[in-house]
Amino acid sequence: MSSRVELWIRYLPWQPYGVPFLSAAWYDGLASRLPHMCDLVLNWAPQERLSQLVSSVGRQRLVLDLSCRKREDGKYYVVTDRWQKFTDVAIDHDSVQFFARNADELLVHGVDVEGMKLGIDEELVRLLAEFCGSLGIPVTYAGGVRTMEDLELVKSCGKGVVDITVGSALDIFGGDLPYDDVVHWHNQQLGLGR
Repeated sequence: MSSRVELWIRYLPWQPYGVPFLSAAWYDGLASRLPHMCDLVLNWAPQERLSQLVSSVGRQRLVLDLSCRKREDGKYYVVTDRWQKFTDVAIDHDSVQFFARNADELLVHGVDVEGMKLGIDEELVRLLAEFCGSLGIPVTYAGGVRTMEDLELVKSCGKGVVDITVGSALDIFGGDLPYDDVVHWHNQQLGLGR
């Protein structure tokens, strides 16, 4: 995972297609990449909206932030509107290939376990490893981490190609997972020791 500072911007509803009126040069001064909430990309005319965003800021600066939930048919779909509305975008080879052509990285939330400290969504992590690994697009998984074993589980289920982010489980956010232990684990993965 890059140590570059990333800028998080939520677009205001009155901006057409969720695309900012700011130039790529503006981003050069502030951040290397721009995570973008996919609900604004996927709700209407996804190809047109994403093309405009890529034209505006550049593919190499774009991280697509996808919230995913499993549906009754057993597939994972991108969800929007506070995780309540299913899109018709399933997480499969074709959709990940489309995202890979238009973004530098994916951030994928397993919303069925997000923030609940119930453990990770192993099936989703395995899918991400399969599709993102075969297409060579970096991916970070978020959701459900509660223990150090969950970090190891993402490492194994993710076949070494899925990164992880930890939130509410950390002691610095009121959870039980020591932040220092997570940093130590991460440094070990990078071969840095402590």
